[in-house]
Amino acid sequence: MKKTNKNSFGVIAILSLVIAAVCSLTSCSDDLDVQQSYPFTVEVMPYADKIAKGQTIELRFEIKPEGNYANTLYTIRYFQYDGEGSLKLVDGPVLVNNDRVLLESKTFRLNYTAQSDEAHKFLVVVEDNFGSNPWEQTFEFNSKDSGDDDSVKIVSPIVTPVNPAI
Repeated sequence: MKKTNKNSFGVIAILSLVIAAVCSLTSCSDDLDVQQSYPFTVEVMPYADKIAKGQTIELRFEIKPEGNYANTLYTIRYFQYDGEGSLKLVDGPVLVNNDRVLLESKTFRLNYTAQSDEAHKFLVVVEDNFGSNPWEQTFEFNSKDSGDDDSVKIVSPIVTPVNPAI
């Protein structure tokens, strides 16, 4: 009888050790789960809706992510589909239609200079380096010479959130 109790105790002890080892190996991981991609919004300060040939309008932007990951990079690009003009990062390069440019800061300014007397429309796109849905905003400027009303309306864009790719 004593041998049976000793054998049972030995089997139970070995099974307990095996279960403890399996639990400790499966419950811990050396890999940290660091969130890198956060939803973000881009806020645009109000701007005038009319422009004359040769005139420059400054557009001010601020990227506001919901979280902070130090290695997040943002790029900007634009598509002009009405009018002729140039878009330049203040203290940076003139943007080329559909070319991405790295943004050095989450706050930046763009200068749009009209090079024609017609209406101007272009789309600005801000993206992060994690493949999130891009933020997009269309900017429209009427010619100051068009229409009877010379008043300038201030446009306050809608700020839309961008959700990271899941």
